[in-house]
Amino acid sequence: MFTKENQKWNKFVISIDEDCKLKDFLIDEMSFSIRSISRMKREKNIFINGKVSKPTAEVKKGDILEIVLNEDGSQFIPQNLGVRCLYNDEDLLIFDKPPFMVVHPTKSHRESTLANHVSYFIDTLDEKFKIRFVNRLDMNTSGIVIVAKNAYAHHKLSKDMETNDISKNYLAIVEGVIEKDRDTIDLPIYRETEDSITRVVDSRGQRAITHYEVLERYKNHTLVKLKIDTGRTHQIRVHLSSISKGIVGDELYGVVDEDLIGRQALHACKIEFNQPRSCDRILVESELPEDFIQLIDKLKYL
Repeated sequence: MFTKENQKWNKFVISIDEDCKLKDFLIDEMSFSIRSISRMKREKNIFINGKVSKPTAEVKKGDILEIVLNEDGSQFIPQNLGVRCLYNDEDLLIFDKPPFMVVHPTKSHRESTLANHVSYFIDTLDEKFKIRFVNRLDMNTSGIVIVAKNAYAHHKLSKDMETNDISKNYLAIVEGVIEKDRDTIDLPIYRETEDSITRVVDSRGQRAITHYEVLERYKNHTLVKLKIDTGRTHQIRVHLSSISKGIVGDELYGVVDEDLIGRQALHACKIEFNQPRSCDRILVESELPEDFIQLIDKLKYL
C-alpha cells in the first residue's frame, strides 16, 4: 500500500489497491478521525495523483494518494532527562525508560516524566506531533516504551497487540527457586473495586497469559525471562505472585528488601513488531540497568 519513497512522520504516500471512497479509506484503513479529515480538507492537504482533492472523492486502483498532516503537538513541558532513544523512524520512537520515572504526567508527577523528555526529544528532531504511547510501564519498571508519531502507527500497533503480533519480553528476579525450567501461567486477572490499585487472580477477570523460562537459579531466588501474550495491568507481577514467586522489591505483590534493590526487579528487555508502513520485522532490545546488574551480582554470593 505504501510507496517506498517520500514517507515522513506527517506525510503518507499510498498506492491505492482497490476502488473506494476516499473518506472511507481515511477512516477505516488509516484510522484518521473526522476532525483530522476536516482539517486536511480545510488546509488542502489531500492529493490524488498530484491534485488537491476532497474527502468525498472516489479513488481508483493505482491512484497515488498523498496525505500531509499538520498536527498540534502535546502540551508537555520539554525536559532533557537523559533518556536513551533506542529506535527512530517515520512512525515510531522507542525509549529506554529508567526505573523511578513515570511515563505520563499525573497530578503528583507533573514534570520529570518520560512524556516531558519525549517532548524535548521531538524538538531536537524539528518534528511536531502529538505524543501517543503505544505501551506503558509502571514507574518502577524499567525498559522499552514505544511512542507513535501519528494516529495510523498508533492504531496499527495497538491492533497488532490485540492479535498478538507483537512479541514483548521481560526479565525479572523472583523470591524463591522455581523448579520448572519453563511453563505458562494462564490465569484471569481481576480488579475487585473501581478504586483498587491491586489486581487479583479471579475467574471473573480477563484472560491473561504469561510464559516464563528460568535463566538462572540462585540460593533463594530465580532469574526468569517472560513473554506475555496479553497486556493486563500488573500482569507479570500478579501471575508470578500467584505461583508464590513474587518479584523482588515489589511493594504490592512481592517482598521488599532494599538491601538488594530499591524497586521491583522487572525490566522490559525486548520487543519485536512489524513496522506500521513497510511491515518489516523490527527487533529492539534494552540492556539491563545498573541496579538490576548489581542485584544479580549480590545474589550470586548470598
